[in-house]
Amino acid sequence: MNVLDSELVVASLRKEGYELTDNTGDADTILFNTCSVRQHAEDKIYSALGRLKHAKRENPKKIIGVLGCMAQKDQRLIFERAPYVDLIVGPGQLHQVPQLIADIAEGAGRQLEVSLGRKEGTRATVERSHESFDPLRDATMRPTPYQAYVRIQIGCDKFCTYCIVPSVRGPEQSRPPVEIVAEAKQLADEGCKEIVLLGQTVNSYCYREGDRKTRLSDLLHQLHEIEGIKRIKFVTNYPKDMTVDLLETVRDLPKCSEYLHVPVQSGSNRVLEQMKRGYTVEDYREMMERIRKWLPDGSVTSDFIVGFCGETEEEFQLTCDLVREQRFKNSFIFKYSERPGTKGAENYPDDVPDDVKRRRNNELLAIQNEISEEDNQAFLGRGVEVLVEGLSKAAVKKNETDSEQVQLTGRTMCDRIVVFDGNRRQIGEILPLTVYDANVHTLFGSVVTQHVGPELFSLPVSS
Repeated sequence: MNVLDSELVVASLRKEGYELTDNTGDADTILFNTCSVRQHAEDKIYSALGRLKHAKRENPKKIIGVLGCMAQKDQRLIFERAPYVDLIVGPGQLHQVPQLIADIAEGAGRQLEVSLGRKEGTRATVERSHESFDPLRDATMRPTPYQAYVRIQIGCDKFCTYCIVPSVRGPEQSRPPVEIVAEAKQLADEGCKEIVLLGQTVNSYCYREGDRKTRLSDLLHQLHEIEGIKRIKFVTNYPKDMTVDLLETVRDLPKCSEYLHVPVQSGSNRVLEQMKRGYTVEDYREMMERIRKWLPDGSVTSDFIVGFCGETEEEFQLTCDLVREQRFKNSFIFKYSERPGTKGAENYPDDVPDDVKRRRNNELLAIQNEISEEDNQAFLGRGVEVLVEGLSKAAVKKNETDSEQVQLTGRTMCDRIVVFDGNRRQIGEILPLTVYDANVHTLFGSVVTQHVGPELFSLPVSS
């Protein structure tokens, strides 16, 4: 979501004549788009702001801004800790950034624009204060011009006790389907082939207009009709809303990726209850059975928090057992980070020592990596289709940016990364590959070849 927010801010600033620079010394304005999910992310922002103190002293006209979730959470505290900051803007007011910068440049002084708190008005009033529209897009901010994020939902009403998102992103709101479809059509006209639908709990999407209700499954049917869009993914999912109608839709629509990211967070029912996740381990298992019934070839990834308040060694081992049992494609594993303003911080002591959190994180990661590598080995000799995203990390590191023949990277429909040798004309194409090697995180392939007469030729994949 932050990547998309940055794209929208850059687009609105380009419209006003601004250009991006990679040199902070040359910049008239420096903006930090922030995250508040973990303390480490906030610490990095304050460190980065500290490094700009001297630059601001040398050039008082340089405008420094803090945007996003940390701006919404900390508000004036940022001015206190970094008094040389000029601009603080929450995620619901990002469309105001160009005008606020102009006001500061004209001498209006510091600017602060944030949304109302959850208890500072009626739900409708608070929702309106969190509205953020999606204006012009800026393809240069995306990893590739062939892939784009599309926001279908903002905010969250789940109120997990460890999570700050409901406070900083506001109440859950689903965008009108007509706006989403129009945005996807625009992206398709610009050459985008894959869209990733975004929501804090994306499968909870439900837009009501009069007596008509549009669920995520209905929206997927509408998006599937757009010519030019070849792939549709959606993240992040909530276990209790993984309904049969949604799974049937993913199964039946060829453009829908059979890749589902569904965080479980813990293998202990006591911990899940304390996290206020709204389901049990047994509920999650039933959901996984449902997924495998409707999408037997699909892939599922998950999130885990280790070291949550009061987590015992036995409860952590239940999490390890769940990972071994469900064999996720991969998992994102985090040490619990207490967030001021959450119910977890108010009600439960952060009593698991950091060295224990670190050990549990590494242990669970090792289990997941072993599973990922074993499952990737099963792809040896198999054919896959990938959307070619661009140069591989190795090619970029070797500075092979000018070579025509280069190592490329792409993703399968089930979101597996595949690296292969090709040429830069293939970037943006969907190619058939055969997998010949694999490790924990990556498959290695070669472009599929076919016999033409007695000789073996590579298939032409682009002109």
